[in-house]
Amino acid sequence: MLLPLVLQAQAAPPPEPQDPAPDPPWEFDPPPVDPQVIEGRRRPDYSDPLPDPVEQDNPGAVRAPPPSAFPVDEIPIPDRWRLIESLGLVKERWWDPYNQNTYKGDRPINPEKVPWLPIKGHDWFFVANAVSDTVLEPRSFPIPVGVQTTEDPGRTDVFGNDFSTVFSQTFIVGAALIKGSTAFKPPDVEYRVTLAFNMNYVDVPERRVLFVEPSRPSHRFDHFLGVQEAFFDYHFRNVSTRYDFDSVRIGIQPFQSDFRGFLFNDQQLGLRFFGTRDNNRFQYNLAAFWRLEKDTNSGLNSVLQRPRDDWLLVANLYRQDFLIPALTSQITLAYNRNREGDQIEIDDNGFPVRPALLGDLRGRDYDVFYLGYNADGRIGRINLTASAYAALGEDRNSFFTGEPADIRAYFGAAELSYDKDWMRFRLSGAYASGDGDPFDNTEGGFDAIFENPIFAGADTSYWIRQTIPFAGGGRAVSVNGRNGILNSLRSSKEQGQSNFNNPGLILAGAGADFDLTPELRVSANANHLWFENTATLETLRNEGSVPRDIGWDLSTAAIWRPKATQNIVVRLSAAALVSGDGFRDLFDSLGGGSTYYSVLANAILTY
Repeated sequence: MLLPLVLQAQAAPPPEPQDPAPDPPWEFDPPPVDPQVIEGRRRPDYSDPLPDPVEQDNPGAVRAPPPSAFPVDEIPIPDRWRLIESLGLVKERWWDPYNQNTYKGDRPINPEKVPWLPIKGHDWFFVANAVSDTVLEPRSFPIPVGVQTTEDPGRTDVFGNDFSTVFSQTFIVGAALIKGSTAFKPPDVEYRVTLAFNMNYVDVPERRVLFVEPSRPSHRFDHFLGVQEAFFDYHFRNVSTRYDFDSVRIGIQPFQSDFRGFLFNDQQLGLRFFGTRDNNRFQYNLAAFWRLEKDTNSGLNSVLQRPRDDWLLVANLYRQDFLIPALTSQITLAYNRNREGDQIEIDDNGFPVRPALLGDLRGRDYDVFYLGYNADGRIGRINLTASAYAALGEDRNSFFTGEPADIRAYFGAAELSYDKDWMRFRLSGAYASGDGDPFDNTEGGFDAIFENPIFAGADTSYWIRQTIPFAGGGRAVSVNGRNGILNSLRSSKEQGQSNFNNPGLILAGAGADFDLTPELRVSANANHLWFENTATLETLRNEGSVPRDIGWDLSTAAIWRPKATQNIVVRLSAAALVSGDGFRDLFDSLGGGSTYYSVLANAILTY
């Protein structure tokens, strides 16, 4: 029964199609479309009717260039420095060191305004700078009583009153003519001259400290004009797209042989080749310096005197991220050749400085090679600065034996610091070998060529700042030198010779810097000092034994920068030397005082 029904259903014809039902009629017409239904918006997919076409009839007109005719890079402006002034963005004032200023090298010289200058092109810059450095320094240190006379005729002590006052005013004026855009590459050519004029006044309580003549007063006013820079710098070539370069500089120029100035940091007459490689990660210096005489009381270069028979040849190499990342390593090789053994030099105050009045009083020639490694950078969170030197050579005449002697002396220093927010905590250590036997054929006391270290409190420190005269063992000789840490027993750091018969130094210290505000920093330092070996002191003083302990050097300083820049810097510091057994054994001042003080008020104004 099912099969016939299925067949019948398949055979049935399909139904006829029917017309669709018509749309119901609209009861009203739709409203017109409003393109601004909501303010600030338009209906999607709606466009306003286009305006009528504009027909232009301009016979002879030139069609605009296609977009491909315009450069895709930035279009250079011949003088972009003056453009911003033309737009009213900058108004130059010659006395303003903070904003754009032609006299600060912010924009090039217009050759049309200075036709007397031998320059061509629009990439020459002029840089002028001026510095006022004011120092007021009350201090106390062991002052020997004059041999012939004293300020107090009844005084018979070896050491007298220890208080003195120093006032020093230095004006520094410099100018440079530079070719090239130095914001991103070395200068092509540079001419630079810097003059320094110093006025100083010193008042001490004893005669024959400032002048050799006992009839001269115990106070002194002096002034001097020195040439601190006068060089020509020429850029040979760039050796990479990152402006690695080779240059040469000739003339009186500043040079610092290591990161902190332990070996040589001075402004001397020289010839220097220098440059970079590997995107400035590798730097080199090859230099030769002919040392100039210095003015006795100001320490400035005296160019009217014949240069000394003292030469320095130095080569150093810097490499960033060596031995570890974030650490810059430097290798230094220096050779100091001195041939002043047959000369006698008297300073401006009448005291002999070459040869030093020690031992047999004979002149000396010497050759010294310095081999050093220096590092500066960080290891993780720890900042590190370190130096190590070996001094190897020959002294033609040891002033103890009168015979040639080998120089074998060593030096090492390191400073670790840790930054915590606005605080920095420091640990410092230094070692300079001392001579253990003055009468053998080896001189083991380390001495530098011209040290000026930034270390262990620098010029805030009492020991680094003050010069301690070595009375009773040598005339016109000091234990240490101003702005130095070494106990070198030299007649003068500026005019004397290096001396490798010295007691050496050991220093251990701690310090901290606190940036209370962007304008105000407070620093504190505590250093303990020892003589490394007192054999030299015992021989010169004819004493059986001298203790090694020098004492504690304690100092604190406040540095204020009212504009949060280096244009105005005011420093007030105080330091004290709490003398140890060795210092008291050598220097027993009137009244038996064992603590010496120094106060430094310093204001630096820079344009």
